[in-house]
Parts: sequence; structure tokens; C-alpha cells
Amino acid sequence: MRAIRLIPALLLLSAGFGPVPAADIATVVHDPSRVLPTDAELERAGARIGTITISTDDIFDERDPREDALLYRAVNRMHVATRDSTIRAQLLFASGDRYSRRVLDESERALRTQRYLREPVIRPVAWHDGLVDVSVRSRDVWTTNPGLAVSRTGGANELGAEIEELNLFGRGKQLSAGYQDDVDRASLRLAWFDPAVYGSRWTSRLSVSDSDDGNGWSLGLERPFFALDSRWSAGFSGESLSQIEPRYALGERIDAWRADYRVFDIHGGRSAGLRNGWVRRWTAGFRYDRSRFGRADTPLAGPLPADRTLAYPYLRLDLLQDDYATTRNLDQIGRTEDLAFGTRLSAELGWSQPAFGANREAVIATLDASRGVHLPNEQSLFVASRWSTRLEGTNLRDSLVSGSARYFWRANERTVLYVGLTADVGAALDLDHELLLGGDTGLRGYPLRYQTGTARALLTVEGRYFTDWYPLRLARVGAAVFVDIGRSWGASALDVPELGTLRDVGIGLRFGNTRSALGNVLHVDLAFPLDGDPSIKSMQFLLKTWKSF
Repeated sequence: MRAIRLIPALLLLSAGFGPVPAADIATVVHDPSRVLPTDAELERAGARIGTITISTDDIFDERDPREDALLYRAVNRMHVATRDSTIRAQLLFASGDRYSRRVLDESERALRTQRYLREPVIRPVAWHDGLVDVSVRSRDVWTTNPGLAVSRTGGANELGAEIEELNLFGRGKQLSAGYQDDVDRASLRLAWFDPAVYGSRWTSRLSVSDSDDGNGWSLGLERPFFALDSRWSAGFSGESLSQIEPRYALGERIDAWRADYRVFDIHGGRSAGLRNGWVRRWTAGFRYDRSRFGRADTPLAGPLPADRTLAYPYLRLDLLQDDYATTRNLDQIGRTEDLAFGTRLSAELGWSQPAFGANREAVIATLDASRGVHLPNEQSLFVASRWSTRLEGTNLRDSLVSGSARYFWRANERTVLYVGLTADVGAALDLDHELLLGGDTGLRGYPLRYQTGTARALLTVEGRYFTDWYPLRLARVGAAVFVDIGRSWGASALDVPELGTLRDVGIGLRFGNTRSALGNVLHVDLAFPLDGDPSIKSMQFLLKTWKSF
């Protein structure tokens, strides 16, 4: 989640509101007298890809009278266009490759993950001499985002200022510097991310931060499994963070401790690629994970977490099924959304030993599973689960079982019913891993970090309405009515009373952001708690941007 940007008038578009419908994106015209074979016919014929033409449209379509205005033209002129080589580096095919509609679709999905463009369309446009010429067309977005950041959730305000460029010189590189002042700390941060180092499949990232209670840095260099048919991956990462960690009860800060974290990871993976609709990947690596805790300036109201150092080689197996679909106006506003319906399974096993630098012997295990289900009558269901634990001797420590279900029913073209259920149950959790529930974790009518415990559950029922309102060609507008029902339970490190099941109801507006690289949805909500202790406010006002509706 990110805070909403408030910016100077000339750079209003760095807030990035409003998509252009797919029909507004210019298409490639070819000779209508030459009918192209179908995708299946081209694949059966063993066609190979010929010329790849890359076209990137301006942020605003000046051929449309509604967008042929001074401000829109000025934004188009000021924006640095994405280079063809930047887009080409993300494609999963090249001239001379066998033609595959599946690979073209996967390339579209890969391009949609890049923040510097939107609505990519890849399609064949000509067929000759056994070659298929392909067009790759997309629209640029505004990528320079200066301004102030303001948000409010759980009764707490967050302020900040940031300047970031998410498509440096049109090459897809990201550079940002910012200041943030929230309920926990004030901090300065500088960050860099390169999704294609020297046009390769390698990615790099670096960030440094300095806050009034500590500092941190992170770095990484990785060649990921960038496609379903990728055969190998490799990389390393490191992170260091020192800060004061507050502990809350009923939305109030009770005490705090100092935490110092160090994490390093190096890994490599192999895969046979996509076989009969499935991908199997093996990854081996070594991870060092150290957490140290000490007293802060305030007296402790509860016990201090115990130091832990885990150092272990690990082996991971990932299974992925190739089953994707696209939609619009489901979890976003006016954007093409990729839905992963295939089964995904992941299992990782590690062995921590003092010989590797650990302070304990432990077997470390994680299991992940997820799947999407097509249901009749415009319905879909997505379920996911995760289990993580440490086996120390004969005892399981820091065990956590999590599950989620997300149900969508498109009642009509403009209306979607969403039901979300999440649950987490822990056992012998490390004290710094207690579960929190409040206004910042989905229970919108309550203060942030309102309840704590070793288990929690949250049910959200939300009616979503997608309007045709498109003010100033800058914002697509939606609306929502919602009910949240949540509860946490289990022993806490502090003597926090359990308040049972908590409920709230609310209404809100949603503003889709697809003109800029932020690509988020602004939430403006009013939430009314129906339970809780008498000290909480009878209404919560929330202002925040999230990645979804």
C-alpha cells in the first residue's frame, strides 16, 4: 500500500488517475485482403516469428478531442517516451522463434507487471514465407512522481514527501528518494531498482534508509525464473535493519524494544521448463537470518523477545500450473487484470546448525499452496494456504498456519460482490511475531493494532460498483459498501483483554489510477464500529491507496 500523492498543478498527472479503455488504444492496420491464419493454424504450420514491431503511444491520445487539451499535450511533451529496447528486453520471444500464442500471452502478462506502461497488446499482423510479423503495442504512463504523501488508517495519520522516477531516461530503471513520518518513525530513504541489467534477464536493487530510531540497507542481484519455460535462476540478497519496534494494545502504544535484523541469502535453481502444462523448479541455497533485541528508552511492560540466529542450507521445490485468464473491473478499475487459476505448490526445507553460525539446531520448513477455481455464472474463487515452523529438538516453535479465500461474483457489467476470508493460527510464536488486528489490517472501523494474540480471523463482504464517471479524463470512479467482521484470540505477551468478535460497516469511494506508474487505487472510506471498548471513536475516516479495489 502507498499513500496518495498531492502534487503541483502542472504535474497533476503524477497522481495518475484514469485509464484509457482498450478500445482507445491504437491498433496496427494490415491489409484486410490478406486474412491471417488462426493461432492454431500458425502453430501447426510451424511458423516462425519474423519482424517484431514495437509501438508505444503517448499518455494521452491527442487524436481524441476529449484529450486534445493544453495540459494533456504538455504532459505528452514533458514525458520521456519508453525506448523500444526497454520493452524488447521484457519479451519472451525473438525473431526466428517458433510462433506460440501462449508465449505471446505470457509476454503480455510480463509487460503488465512493468510499471512504466499499460495495456500492452501483442498480436500477429502479417504472414508471409513461413514467417509471422508481430506487433507489440502499449501506452506510456506518467512516471515522474514528485509531491507530498498523505494517508490515514486506524486513526493515525501518515505524512511524507517523495521524488521518484520509475522509467529513468525511458529505460525502465527506477530511482526514488523520500521522507516519511508515520506513527512509528520519521525516515529518509533512497532506492534503486533495475528490472533488466544491461538489457539482460538480471535484476538489481539497492536501498538505504536513515530514521530517527535507526537505519537500514538492502541489496540484491538476481536472475529469476522469468518465464514458465525458464531453465535456471540464481541470485543473492542482503538486508540490514535497526529500529525501535513498538508494542500495542487496544490501539495504544504500550512499550517498545530495539531490534536489529540481518538477513543474507544466496541461491540457484534449475527447471526442465514447461511440460504438459506444468512447471517443476528445484532451488538450493543458503540463508543467514539473525534477530537481536534490546531495551529501548521506555520501560518494558512485557517480556523481551529472545535473540535468535538461524543459518542453514535449504532446498525448495516449486510446482506451477499454466492456467491464466484476463478480466477487467474485478479487483482493479479499468485495467486489464491477470488471474492465476492454476495450482501452485511450494515446499522448502532447511537445516540450521551452530556449525553454520546459528545459535540453535532446528529444522525449518514451509509449505505453500494456492489455486483458482472457475465457477459458473461469472463467479470465481481463489484459495491459498501456508504453513511455516521450526522444529527444535522435539518441539515445534514459531509455527503459523495461514489460509485465505477470495470469492468474486459479477452480478452485472457494473456490480461485483466480493467476499474475503483470512485466518492465521500460531503456536509457540516468537514474541516479535504476535498477530495484530485493527484498522491497518482490514478491520476498518477500529484503531490500528487494536487487538493482539496468537490467532486471528477476518471476514469482509463488499459490494463494488464501477461507474462510467471519468472526470477530466483523469479518474475512473467506483464505490463500495462493506462489512468487516474480525476477531483475535490466544495468549498475548501483554495483558490485553479479548473483546470477542468485532464488526464494522462502511461506505467508500474508489479512484482508479492508471495514467501513472503508481498503478494503484485510492480508497476514501467512512467506517462505523459496532463493537469494541467505549473509548474508540464512533466513526473512522480512512484515506489510503492500495493495489486493489
